[in-house]
Amino acid sequence: MTILRQPTRAGVRDAAAKVAAAVPMTPLLTATIQGVTVSFKAENLQPMGAFKLRGAWHRLTAIEPDARARGVVAFSSGNHAQGIAWAARRLAMPATIVMPADAPKSKRDGTLALGAEIVSYDRATESREHIAARLAEARGAVLVPSFDDPWVIEGQGSAGVEAAVQIAALGLVSPRHVIVPCGGGGLAAGIALALPDARIIVVEPEGWDDMTRSLAAGRIEPVGDSPPPTACDSLQTMRVSPLTFDVLSRHRATGLAVTEAEIRHAQRWAADRLRLVVEPGGAVALAALLSGKVAVEPGMLVLLSGGNVDRAAYAAVLAGDA
Repeated sequence: MTILRQPTRAGVRDAAAKVAAAVPMTPLLTATIQGVTVSFKAENLQPMGAFKLRGAWHRLTAIEPDARARGVVAFSSGNHAQGIAWAARRLAMPATIVMPADAPKSKRDGTLALGAEIVSYDRATESREHIAARLAEARGAVLVPSFDDPWVIEGQGSAGVEAAVQIAALGLVSPRHVIVPCGGGGLAAGIALALPDARIIVVEPEGWDDMTRSLAAGRIEPVGDSPPPTACDSLQTMRVSPLTFDVLSRHRATGLAVTEAEIRHAQRWAADRLRLVVEPGGAVALAALLSGKVAVEPGMLVLLSGGNVDRAAYAAVLAGDA
């Protein structure tokens, strides 16, 4: 993909204004942990269940009206798919999503319900990027990656703009430490642009912590061969992009990995303490805090990025069977 520009803080502010005109703010909840008030941005309560509609809306509304009839093509395991489908439906645009054959049924069904076409692929043997690029070229459509796009990054950063406003309205300490789930890094990069004075900590599942290792090494490090299975389908990115890595590297972000058991514990904690349904990938930032891998400090903001769960798998987590 050719990057025509870099994402900017001004672009994040523009995206926040666009998103505010399209959907209500997601709630900002608080809980006391070790005597400290911690803020939680509940992106799992977006209309399509995840933060991804922010970047999708900012990107699709930037497409010239005369090009919209040719539609968009995206690739995603589910949340970006639903964000693109949601935005495309509101703009009366065709949307095609390249989705892995083993994507969670709830996310696949949600994407179809929003009117998008799905093209399936085998994530073990086929490249979703290549498939999507060929489809976009053949149809004259706009290709919208899930994180390697300046508009998408800016759109995701609107969550940080909202959170800062909500935190100030509650009279709490301004965000100083922000813990963010990370797949390709679009949300984390956007938050870094939105909150330049905050320390950004990205969190990934064990074995899929390529952004963590990349930030530590000072260069992009892909996921290794035969990564372990993870319940975090939304965070299974094999390689981060130069665009997201550059933003986070310049911001001096750091990263860490959490275990599957820590993620399940975080899902149960969110259900018990916040009354929220949070999917595995959406719970990794909370898992980092609850496990003690990130110290609890004043001015802490945790992103709960999605809530599109498989019902049976989620029931097993709540029952302690998973």
